[in-house]
This record gives sequence, structure tokens and C-alpha cells, in this order.
Amino acid sequence: MPIERIIQGLTEFQDNYFSTHQEFFQLLSLKQAPEVLLITCSDSRIDPNLLTQTKPGELFVIRNIGNMIPPHGTLNSSEGAGIEYAVAALNIKHIIICGHSHCGSMKALLQLNKLNEDMPLVYDWLKHHGEPIRRLLKENHKDCDEAELLRIAIEENVLTQIENLKTYPVIHLSLGRKPPATQGEECLLRSILALDIFLKSFNSYTATTCYKITRCPKNFFAPVILL
Repeated sequence: MPIERIIQGLTEFQDNYFSTHQEFFQLLSLKQAPEVLLITCSDSRIDPNLLTQTKPGELFVIRNIGNMIPPHGTLNSSEGAGIEYAVAALNIKHIIICGHSHCGSMKALLQLNKLNEDMPLVYDWLKHHGEPIRRLLKENHKDCDEAELLRIAIEENVLTQIENLKTYPVIHLSLGRKPPATQGEECLLRSILALDIFLKSFNSYTATTCYKITRCPKNFFAPVILL
């Protein structure tokens, strides 16, 4: 995509959309009040606002390679700072961890040693934060074929990050008030799945299933996959 297209898009936004929605953007300039923290992958195919059909100001978004959440205590974690700000300052009500199919970081995690020379920073990130997933796959799914292994890695990654999220003091402090409902979301782009929190398996989405899961009792971290 040529840079001229970006410049053209900015110009069209300024001349057309912005000029006809000035009151909306004026309100946004005064404050932000999102109710949802969405943590997802840096993959360019994932557009949080497009996928959820939300407007600017409705989602507080954290993105990185592999939608990973370093456990609390990790040095210089921008993810941790973002989580703390979202919960403590913005008082968000829901946390969604969004994984996706065809995830390049999960593919790389399955062939980690190949990254060491060409992409050392990516290698270090995945080795450090993806080791629990690698270990789980090695111990429990070593006989799976490549496609099945990738599918399992994507799902287990979402579950692992939910557990990491629970290590943050700001999350525990929020439990004394109204806790954010922690959810996990895996975008398959062409299909919809939901995570059954009791069976701990990914099944076809139904409105009833989603209704029950998202209305779990307070203080219960409900990993929900909304596809």
C-alpha cells in the first residue's frame, strides 16, 4: 500500500467524516470513558472496532505480539501499566483477551528456535512469555499434527493470559468493589465459538451460552470467547 493512500485517507477523514461529526469528537476531547479493556494481537488483520462494531472511545485497547500479558512483576511491562490504568483510572467493567486464528506468533512459538538469529527480540519475547504454552503442548499434545497443534496453542494462549491477568494487584483490589468481568475472545474471522468455562472447551456460540457465561457471579473470572 503506497504512502499516498494513507495521506489521502487522512485528508478524506478530515474533510468528510470529521467535519460532519464535530460534536462527537468535541465530547471525546473532554474525556474518555470506555467500559471495555480489549487485549489483542498486533496482527494487522485484527481491527477491534471493526470486529466489535464500536466507536472511538468505547474500547481501551492493548496490543502486542501474541496478545500476551506478562505476569505482574515483569520489569518495564507496558501491558501491566495499561491494565493498571484501565482498571484504576478508567474503571473499566469488562476485560476481553482476544486471540485469533492463523496467529503468526503462535506459529512462531511452535518453531521457536528458527527465530533466534533473524528476529532475536521476537524470540526473547515468545521464549519468555510463551514457555508455559510450549511446555503444555509438549507434555499433552505431542502427537497432534501441525494444524491441530496451532489451534490448541491459540486457545491455550488465551487461557494462559487470563491466568496471568489475575496476578495483578489492581485486579485483586477491584474485587472488593465491582470486579471487571474477565473474558477471553478468539477471533476466527469466519466462525463464532464460545468457551465453556465449566468444560473448558471451545464450542459453537449460542446466545444462551453467552448469556449464562457473561452473567456469572461477582468475583468470578469468566473467560468468554465471543466470535
